Amino acid sequence: MARRWWTLVAVCGATFMLLVDVTIVQVALPQLQRDLHASLSDLQWVINAYALALAALILTSGSVADRIGRKRVFVFGIAIFTAASALCGVAGSASVLIAARAIQGIGGAAMFATSLALIGQEFTGRERASAIAAWGATVGGAVAIGPLVGGLVTEALGWQWIFFVNVPIGIAALALAQPLIVNRSDPAAARLDGAGLICFSGALFGLIFGLQRGNAAGWGSTEVVVALIAAVVLMVLFVLIELRQAHAMFDFELFRKPAFCGVSIATFAIGAGMFSQLVFLALYLQDVLGYSPLGGGVRMLPLTALVFIVPLATGRFASKLPQRFVLGAGMALIALGLLLMHGLAPSSSWTHLLGGMLLTGAGIGLANPAIATTALGVVLPTRTGMASGISNTFRLGGLATGIAALGAIFTQRIGSELSLRLPHAAHGLAALVAAGGVHAAAGAASAGERLRTVSAARLAFLAGFNEILLAGAAITLVGAISAVLLIRAQDFERAGAGEDAHEPARAPADPALA
Repeated sequence: MARRWWTLVAVCGATFMLLVDVTIVQVALPQLQRDLHASLSDLQWVINAYALALAALILTSGSVADRIGRKRVFVFGIAIFTAASALCGVAGSASVLIAARAIQGIGGAAMFATSLALIGQEFTGRERASAIAAWGATVGGAVAIGPLVGGLVTEALGWQWIFFVNVPIGIAALALAQPLIVNRSDPAAARLDGAGLICFSGALFGLIFGLQRGNAAGWGSTEVVVALIAAVVLMVLFVLIELRQAHAMFDFELFRKPAFCGVSIATFAIGAGMFSQLVFLALYLQDVLGYSPLGGGVRMLPLTALVFIVPLATGRFASKLPQRFVLGAGMALIALGLLLMHGLAPSSSWTHLLGGMLLTGAGIGLANPAIATTALGVVLPTRTGMASGISNTFRLGGLATGIAALGAIFTQRIGSELSLRLPHAAHGLAALVAAGGVHAAAGAASAGERLRTVSAARLAFLAGFNEILLAGAAITLVGAISAVLLIRAQDFERAGAGEDAHEPARAPADPALA
């Protein structure tokens, strides 16, 4: 096999490891919570530490790769991600696990930022299209099988092994990448934007920290107010810094086009309104309905499998339609699916979720390629790397913000319900129910109060989950409306005057945006 194809194998292996780790962890959260006695905030940070590091460092990693070479950054990313995965597996406390997940995110950003660039430097013409298609299939497959693999591994070996399985994959990818990939850099690359990185990362952290601490510390508490004000100030500073840069890390000039604004809003909305729901869905299936990790993972397959199948089934047809309608329809299907899941009652079984999961899976499958096509199609070919990085940043930033914001709504509603049904409930019961469901409530109650406490906890959990499903539907509906209103045919950079005005430039869509 030619060297370049081994390069593709290494890149696909590393990408699979990186992305399957996003969904595989969701299914293991309930078991992880019990073993490490983690709070809901801890569980949120297990996801958010990873997502924040990815969101904050993708653009910076791309800049570093341009300066010192893509292979060096890619290999560094694999090494860091693999070592951090081993550290996750041996973590004996939630705080150690969260720290290790943040380190994983650093390695993941380095891999994610360079993977397509490595394919681009090794392949041309038809071979490049085939290589990108293979990489895109890897992305979709990782998302689709993550919950199932997570359930199998967690049930058979324990949650630690969802991280340990990355170690042999990472070592194999390193063994291929080090001798086979050529290190190439850009002599004209701009200097690193350290001030921008610090402000952007600090703003994201302040926002997520403030949202997650609001219920526990009080929304008017000093720590929460300071965190949220700091987030606003740092974000304003970040914008000012980037506007003054000759070669900005985050080029706000792209937002002069309404279409880029529309697709960015939709991308943030799909992360905040939909992907953040997977955390609470896993908790519902296992901690309320009582399914095992494998049982919960199997029941999430109707959603995740369609994310992979729908683009393959509709790609040729959808590419001929105006992208604002494709993206708008996909986001609207997600909103409708979340609305169908709403209305859970104590008597509901998992099949109550089935119709909604099918619609949301189909919606994501429609929206993902449209996001990629639009984000890259409305900019010049020389700026597709920047557009891809910004779009990934919006998606991951949306995921982190959604988990924090929906978690705050979820916990607050559970607390309100419990205060009505159990006026003398122990302090902290709401947080316990939010993280561990009815099983955690049963363990905290006395024998005489157990039945009453379990009943109240179930009703409170369902009230909280129903409320965030409505919130997610509203967020994704805003994304749908933004896509339809702001994405315009005239904003696309067309390859030639004879092309259909609705069709974007014929650059390959970036599967990373999926």
